[in-house]
Amino acid sequence: MQEQTPSSNSAVLPRRPYGDTGIALSVIGFGGIVVTDTEQTEANRVVAEAVERGCNYFDVAPGYGTAEEILGPALEPYRKDVFLACKTAQREREGAEMEFKRSLERLRTDYFDLYQLHGITSVENDVDPVFKSGGVMDMLVELRKAGKIRHIGFSAHSHEAALTAMDRFDFDSMLFPINFTAYYQSGFGGEVIARAKEKGVARLALKAMAKQQWSEGHPERGRFNKCWYEPLYGPAEAEMGLRWTLSRDVTAAVPPGDAGLFRMAMDFAQRFEPVTPEEEQQLEAYARSLKPIFTHA
Repeated sequence: MQEQTPSSNSAVLPRRPYGDTGIALSVIGFGGIVVTDTEQTEANRVVAEAVERGCNYFDVAPGYGTAEEILGPALEPYRKDVFLACKTAQREREGAEMEFKRSLERLRTDYFDLYQLHGITSVENDVDPVFKSGGVMDMLVELRKAGKIRHIGFSAHSHEAALTAMDRFDFDSMLFPINFTAYYQSGFGGEVIARAKEKGVARLALKAMAKQQWSEGHPERGRFNKCWYEPLYGPAEAEMGLRWTLSRDVTAAVPPGDAGLFRMAMDFAQRFEPVTPEEEQQLEAYARSLKPIFTHA
């Protein structure tokens, strides 16, 4: 994928096209969990630093605790210059309408650049309900026509849900786990990425810096209390994991919701080079020793 790197400042994050929209996003996205339960002054500082370093893609959801309330004021000075993505986990229209309005208020904006179905996993429980006539998907289309939403997407955690969703609607993008451990253990993500490329759906990546499931009593679990999985926190392996994901023909990757890991990801992305065949072999061998957080039957 062709990268668009600003030439005026080598420290600015590279950007890549968001589908065929003409929009270019920073290859590292800011996950709202970074500011969950953070003091407002600290959140303001982290967001300002991210914007200064060229991050223009911010992703948040109502389910991220206090993230919306804190990110809204922190991002307000930069709103016109960034791509703001939000989500709904509601599967019925009435709840989705209420949630959408509340998110707009909390985030101090009158539109979202991207609005996504959040965490679709089951076709029966997540995909089918939102596609009912007059349901959540019809609402999103109406909001897009009204200018309240610029693009429509989804985040998913299973092949079946992601593939079914793409067959039912022309989504602008998907947010999906693209992780070397899950991929090499069971092929997780491969078919979904291929289908998205075939349909022209932009790929936004989750879990690039995920290592494996937490082991019982892991000494670092308290340190990374915003991660429900063990992240790649050693600089060498964390950079390799992120490089693997960014080599997968994606627009951007959203790192774990830890401020330190987010900063590491920005550092890595500024010097990104695709993984080599030799590094691919090393990662595949390493992945065989880990316990993936997602598997594909």
